Amino acid sequence: MVNILGTYECKVDSKGRFMFPVQFKGQLGEAVKQGMVIKRSIFKQCLELFPMENWREESLLVNKLNMFKKKNAEFATKFMAGVKPLELDGTGRLLIPKDLISYSSITKEIVLTSVVNRIEIWDKSAYEVAVDYNPDDFADLAEEVMGEFETE
Repeated sequence: MVNILGTYECKVDSKGRFMFPVQFKGQLGEAVKQGMVIKRSIFKQCLELFPMENWREESLLVNKLNMFKKKNAEFATKFMAGVKPLELDGTGRLLIPKDLISYSSITKEIVLTSVVNRIEIWDKSAYEVAVDYNPDDFADLAEEVMGEFETE
């Protein structure tokens, strides 16, 4: 699995293309040549971009679900909605499909930000709202989410 680090701002042209940050290309190395997968985020109005290797691991989790259970089948359908493979073009650009631009309300400026094994793609104004938080609220969330882990 490839871990990714960084946050970068990009401009999207009228066709939905943007220059993929060189810093991400460097981190992904040979994985860039295998292609990527883009999809809707589950919990947020943004897109998720996975290196192919990371996508395979992610989709294996969904593949283990019993599809004879209605909730599982519903989840799989929604999880896979809008999923598309992507490759960098000859100039290092990625094309965001129109349906995913519409879903994520992407306009001209976007933010690409790493979230461990994926890159989230946000409309810049939506990203700024999403990461604007009260430090005390975030401290409470951090304690609730990470408080169960023991450090060595």
